[in-house]
Amino acid sequence: MGMALYTAASLKAELNARGWRLTPQRETILHVFQNLPRGNHLSAEDLYNLLLHRGENISLSTIYRTLKLMARMGLLRELELAEGHKHYELNHPYPHHHHHLVCVQCNKTIEFKNDSILKSGLKQAEKAGLQMIDCQLTIHTICPEALRLGWPSMLPSNWSCPRAQMEAHPWDESESATEGETHSANKNL
Repeated sequence: MGMALYTAASLKAELNARGWRLTPQRETILHVFQNLPRGNHLSAEDLYNLLLHRGENISLSTIYRTLKLMARMGLLRELELAEGHKHYELNHPYPHHHHHLVCVQCNKTIEFKNDSILKSGLKQAEKAGLQMIDCQLTIHTICPEALRLGWPSMLPSNWSCPRAQMEAHPWDESESATEGETHSANKNL
């Protein structure tokens, strides 16, 4: 399982052991994910906008490379949510693994835990002689607001769900998600 509680020193040691360096950009990105309220996920674009908002100047290509690297190291979980591009979150070790319900229209995401999914994944991996490093289930859903308006054929192309509009940006400190709360993987940042 991935190690979620990296410090700058432990990340530096791990990177050095693999022949890489702990750059200021990598340290900044690690810090963002460590301080992100639980339940928030960031795409590369979300992270780029967040860092710009804070006055950090890290290129989008550096962000993409760093996210991929940290996901390969097991530090971040790479998530395929409804929009068709990847989001990332800290990879918390067992028993903190969780799964996602995602509305395919408004991208509203709800986290949930289910030990039987994790146990089934472990059993299948062991049966195949493999070691499980992550177990995630994404259930694609449709919100009641979109259904009421006739999703998919009758929904106007410019329609935006009121649930998604009420969600704060990840960098908005006036609201923070806690475990079990809903959040949006907002693609319109």
